[in-house]
Amino acid sequence: MKRLFFKAVIFDLDGVITQTARLHFLAWKKTFDDYLKKKLKEFKEFTYEDYLLYVDGKPRYEGVRSFLSSRSIKLAWGAPSDSSEKETVCGLGNKKNVLFRSILKKEKPEVFPSTIKFIKELKRRKIKIAVASSSKNCSLILKSAKIENLFSVRVDGKTVERLNLRGKPNPDMFIETAERLKVSPKEAVVVEDASSGVEAARKGGFGLVVGIARKKNEKHLLDSGADVVVKDLAFLDIEWVNHWFRKTPFPLSIGLKSLKKELRIFEKEGILLNPSYFVNFNRFISQKKDLVFFFDYDGTLTPIVSSPDEAHLSEKMRRILERFSKKFFTVIISGRMIKELKKLINIENIIYAGVHGLEIEGKDFHFIFPKAKKLKPVISQIKKRLTKTLGKIPGIFIEDKKLSIALHYRQVDEKFFKIIEKEVERCIKNNKELRIILGKKVFEIIPAGWNKAFAVGWILDKLGFSLKKGIIYFGDDTTDEDAFYFLRTRGMGVLVNRRKSGAHFYLEEVSKVEKLLNKLAK
Repeated sequence: MKRLFFKAVIFDLDGVITQTARLHFLAWKKTFDDYLKKKLKEFKEFTYEDYLLYVDGKPRYEGVRSFLSSRSIKLAWGAPSDSSEKETVCGLGNKKNVLFRSILKKEKPEVFPSTIKFIKELKRRKIKIAVASSSKNCSLILKSAKIENLFSVRVDGKTVERLNLRGKPNPDMFIETAERLKVSPKEAVVVEDASSGVEAARKGGFGLVVGIARKKNEKHLLDSGADVVVKDLAFLDIEWVNHWFRKTPFPLSIGLKSLKKELRIFEKEGILLNPSYFVNFNRFISQKKDLVFFFDYDGTLTPIVSSPDEAHLSEKMRRILERFSKKFFTVIISGRMIKELKKLINIENIIYAGVHGLEIEGKDFHFIFPKAKKLKPVISQIKKRLTKTLGKIPGIFIEDKKLSIALHYRQVDEKFFKIIEKEVERCIKNNKELRIILGKKVFEIIPAGWNKAFAVGWILDKLGFSLKKGIIYFGDDTTDEDAFYFLRTRGMGVLVNRRKSGAHFYLEEVSKVEKLLNKLAK
């Protein structure tokens, strides 16, 4: 049996697994039409287009708020305990739920046979399966359709409420699902039929985001960040998905014709590839009015060296960066601490993001990920433990970054590698608030719930930049992969290396980065 390069698939429920989207629409339509007739002199009905744009895939109360805002109606939020007759956001949402459950009693939910067949084949190949739905009726629907045993993990509207997660289009639900499956987002597929769900999966940095266009909403799904769109899962097979996870970046210099020729391998009947993949680097640069550049430091702006202390920015690269930052919006995002980055680079009009984006500093702001602040005492205790258990290993360097702990073992004898790995894993066993990230000969213990992708998103939001601008990210390490996957259909990722990666293109070495930046700065 051929080795598979992905580990999990996460399915939305309504419109992906079960044919309940029509039932939801009917309940929403009755709810909103009754309210609008009573509230407005000029009645304008709730349409299927409204359902797709404002309600589909979102948590129930957020769907109410979103649709009413589109009609310039402000309504008090109320409380989840509000009766279905109360004129609040929660009251209307609860009325919809009463209507939906009433419809569900009369009409047993049907499943999409192609989806169930695909799920069973995935399970046969030992791929982990989960359902992630905004619906609080998720369990009821699965039981009614007699398919609840197909899923090892279920995260639904009740989970979102209990854990106080943000609903779609935020990635929280999918990230929580991936954590419960014990897989990294970049190793997993998300299958969605709603634009809000596709956007959430893209923000989460998932390896493949599949949009199902059962509602003739191909454009909405592609615009929201789907890698591929199909009308039904019958068009997708495991071998195609596996091939997708094996692809490597193209050379940065690849011409448009050659790029399109290379991408033909992913073109198949019924599969629509996101148009952003058919744009080479030069075309991307020329099409965008405003360009935003993100750079990792070690291995991207400076060559990898035996000790972190020796990674100095060359004077030539500093001069180029100085000119470059005056022309383009520039961010340095690194595993190093901000204080260290500023000392090494020493350029004022740059935004610095340190410790993999846990700390961000610009001219008028300074951000630290809240959980990282809270976990400082825990990180300090772990540092003491690691110093005691591993500190005497020749060549090891235990770096205290205050918000994280990094164990550099580039100069350690290979016989100690397993000992180091096991001790690092023991340090965070049963602590869900921490995670381990692997870099080039470094283990790092860091707060969970944040990565370079989220830092990129935070910076863009803070500065009012939309994802439609020209966002380009240069990085060389596995810690940059989250950002590469986040930007897959929204920007451009450039790997300074050559290996399997979520980046679009690659450059062979730091000298090529220097040459490119010099050219752009001029």
